[in-house]
Amino acid sequence: MDHAPCTPAPTAPPPPCDAPADAERRGFLKITGGAVALLAGLDAAANTETHAPPPGGDAYNWEEHRWAYVIDTSKCIGCGSCVRACKAENEVPEGFVRTWVERYISGPGGSYVDSPKGGLEGFPPVPTAFTPTKAFFVPKMCNHCKETPCVQVCPVGASYRTKDGVVMVDGKSCIGCGYCVQACPYGSRYLNPVTHTAEKCTWCYHRITKGLKPACVEVCPTSTRIFGNMLREDEPVRQIIDHERVSIMQGHLLTEPQCFYLHLDMEVR
Repeated sequence: MDHAPCTPAPTAPPPPCDAPADAERRGFLKITGGAVALLAGLDAAANTETHAPPPGGDAYNWEEHRWAYVIDTSKCIGCGSCVRACKAENEVPEGFVRTWVERYISGPGGSYVDSPKGGLEGFPPVPTAFTPTKAFFVPKMCNHCKETPCVQVCPVGASYRTKDGVVMVDGKSCIGCGYCVQACPYGSRYLNPVTHTAEKCTWCYHRITKGLKPACVEVCPTSTRIFGNMLREDEPVRQIIDHERVSIMQGHLLTEPQCFYLHLDMEVR
């Protein structure tokens, strides 16, 4: 690589005698002011998590719920109903999705993965030139991890985990820095182009705290998506997680995701 020839730096005029002191004072105020603002943001976010009532009102008890999600990939047909329901229920902006479906195809010519518009409108036929030997669909979303990187990197505490196990974003506290978007290993977050704040799947928290199912679960025609309360022994979600061979995405990251998969192919990452 070529480098420019070294030339002596021009000599700057001496600063006023009080410049170093002023610069030091301004730096100190900037640092301490930022620290105070950060602590205030963290305190506000902590209070929101601890004291704010859930959307279900007083009838909902955090302590009686620990939510979990199961996806049976052997049943998904790639219809996109879940993606459309999620966008309608949560007013997801154009060009973004909170949950999406990927198609995995393998054949003599190799393998590939596609997800046109996140599976919003379903999937086109496989090209006739490609003879697949295996094809399947995998729905994806926020995994609502117990040890979630997005919460750890948020500088103002806007990302947090509720007492009943749902990872949320406080839109009023979020400053739109995008750290959580980059930190999520599952690619489940985005910055809303209108509000400039982070958004993602909430498992339709406004619905589940009122005794309803997430919109994606409600509309799934094949029962691919299963959602429930792990504190109830009779819940299908708990029965599956306790007694069947379930998988998680990127388990080596130790994020302890609460989204589990049945019949997940080894090719899926």
